[in-house]
Amino acid sequence: MNPYYNQNYTRKEVDLILSRIKSCIKNNRYIIAQNENRQENIDFINEYNIHSDKQRSILMQIKTEDFYHSLQNTKLGYEYEVLYVFVPQVQLFNAEGEEETVDVYTKFNIIDLPSGSRAVVVSFHKKNKPVEYLFR
Repeated sequence: MNPYYNQNYTRKEVDLILSRIKSCIKNNRYIIAQNENRQENIDFINEYNIHSDKQRSILMQIKTEDFYHSLQNTKLGYEYEVLYVFVPQVQLFNAEGEEETVDVYTKFNIIDLPSGSRAVVVSFHKKNKPVEYLFR
């Protein structure tokens, strides 16, 4: 596993992280990155026709057992940020209308602001590398 990846968490710690993320989602204080640097997210959303309600539903279904690891952000100016990766298995319909099980790679940044926490879903796409779950 990549030395930048951190799996040194207890189940209770991951429960708390996930609770913070879900609170942001529940309170509509989140965004899924869909800019020019996040083409993989855009393609995934389009390929499976995942409208905003379904995006929210997928994010709210994430469980502690879906936790993969955290890592330090390596982007210049954002090195203080910790990103959290979860990879839930979700039933989705592809472009041909066939149902399939998809491992959805989700990477979150929790931003604490004076007005409250916000979650940025940095990654929201099909898993594209092997995953070693912490609690499975």
